[in-house]
Amino acid sequence: MIDPIDLAQALIRRPSVTPADAGAMEVLEQALSALGFRCRRMRFGEIENLYARYGQAAPNLCFAGHTDVVPVGDAEAWTSGPFGGEVRTGVLYGRGAVDMKGSVAAFAAAAARAIDAGEVKGSLSFLITGDEEGVAVDGTVKVVEALIAEGEGVDHCIVGEPSSSARLGDMIKVGRRGSLNAWVTVDGVQGHVAYPQRAANPIPVLVSLLARLSAHRLDEGYPEFQPSNLEVVDLTVGNPATNVIPARAEARLNIRFNPNHTGEALTAWLARECEAAGKAFPGGRLHLKVAVSGEAFYTEPGRFVEVVAGAVKAATGETPELSTSGGTSDARFIRALCPVVEFGLVGTTMHKVDEHAPVAEIETLAAAYGEIIRRYFQAFG
Repeated sequence: MIDPIDLAQALIRRPSVTPADAGAMEVLEQALSALGFRCRRMRFGEIENLYARYGQAAPNLCFAGHTDVVPVGDAEAWTSGPFGGEVRTGVLYGRGAVDMKGSVAAFAAAAARAIDAGEVKGSLSFLITGDEEGVAVDGTVKVVEALIAEGEGVDHCIVGEPSSSARLGDMIKVGRRGSLNAWVTVDGVQGHVAYPQRAANPIPVLVSLLARLSAHRLDEGYPEFQPSNLEVVDLTVGNPATNVIPARAEARLNIRFNPNHTGEALTAWLARECEAAGKAFPGGRLHLKVAVSGEAFYTEPGRFVEVVAGAVKAATGETPELSTSGGTSDARFIRALCPVVEFGLVGTTMHKVDEHAPVAEIETLAAAYGEIIRRYFQAFG
């Protein structure tokens, strides 16, 4: 059997700030191997990933998560060591307690109990990455691609991100908006401000383009999704002089988009707008670079969502809201493998100084995961 608090503490005590693993994956692998899971390290680049499976039969219920964490910030501001895993007055403190070593430990404990009770009528698996908090190029996306290429059958997945809003179980995520980053560079011609005819100022061109993009209403929303939005997140010229027209101006944008759009379609729209702005600026050039970090997805209501929602209510007493709010997660990659939902701890202290989770909440989460496992194999096994 696995105590979720003991395992969460052991994981927290490994300072696995992305991309470092610091032995966190080894801690989890040892715990799962002792339960009879077949564990595979899947290293891509400098990132450690783990895929572990118990059983060979279908259906295969997968738990996905990550052992990497964000930096601690000002370590002196913490009331206890950020990697100490200390329990004080019934609360577990440490980087990753909420996001998301606490939920990884809770699901491992739930898996141990389900295996011991003979409730696994198929397979359980873990898909754990060390690259969720980073650039996410050598983590879950690469593991998913490898599993698909191998023909590994995964039927449904629960991602243990801290989905709960104010109380454990009050929200599960059944979808996410997509995310697109864009970099726009306008190259002009540097010159003296007193002789503008000898220069080409890139700033008005870029400002005009940004105003047009920002004023464009992408949509009015999508069923179960909020409207898409474009935000200018950086604007840089870097000109220290007062009497020089600069040669270059740069901006960075982010678009969070619902299923009305695809990354490809939005990229095409941005390209058209930049091309039009470039034609109106004969003295310079516009450059556009786009990176789509995830497409929008939605897990339709059905037996799987009902199983998860019902188990959460039974364990926590909360009727969970089925939400698509928030940022992105590795669920955006797992959607290519199978239907996916997200359920985990209350996220109010994630990424903060003194990140923490009540011990009782982690234990209740383990009970909820156990109820999901039990009901899942009753419904699909």
